[in-house]
Amino acid sequence: MIRRSLRRSKRDTGGVGVLCMSLDNVRLSQPAKDQLIRLKRITGIKNWNTLCRWALALSLQDPSPPLVRDINTDSNVEMTWKTFAGPYGDIYLALLKHQCLADGQEPTEENLSYILTVHVHRGIGHLAGRRDLKSAADLISIAAT
Repeated sequence: MIRRSLRRSKRDTGGVGVLCMSLDNVRLSQPAKDQLIRLKRITGIKNWNTLCRWALALSLQDPSPPLVRDINTDSNVEMTWKTFAGPYGDIYLALLKHQCLADGQEPTEENLSYILTVHVHRGIGHLAGRRDLKSAADLISIAAT
């Protein structure tokens, strides 16, 4: 059974709400889905979760806070945490907890879900906006810089 615990959160976002899922499931907005479709075509990477992992890592690498806007996770792209994180679940969870603490937040499930949602979406946007991204090899080059 899929657990859907949606929460509207307005923490430190200037009153803008972000629709968050629990960490059990990772859902994306329709614009993020559209960007991922393009990224899949460009890079040849076939799985949503692989691109979402790259997006999360890219966003967490950026020290500036994400510009949060309403993120409505309304697309049909949904994956379990296990699918998203794969065998690296403990590492991704540690990164999310570290980011929560760096942001002055307690690493509760709600805060972790919030961090995951905004950073995956920001990372997807960054990847989709890169004109120099033409292959999976380019992802490695981006990560090295």
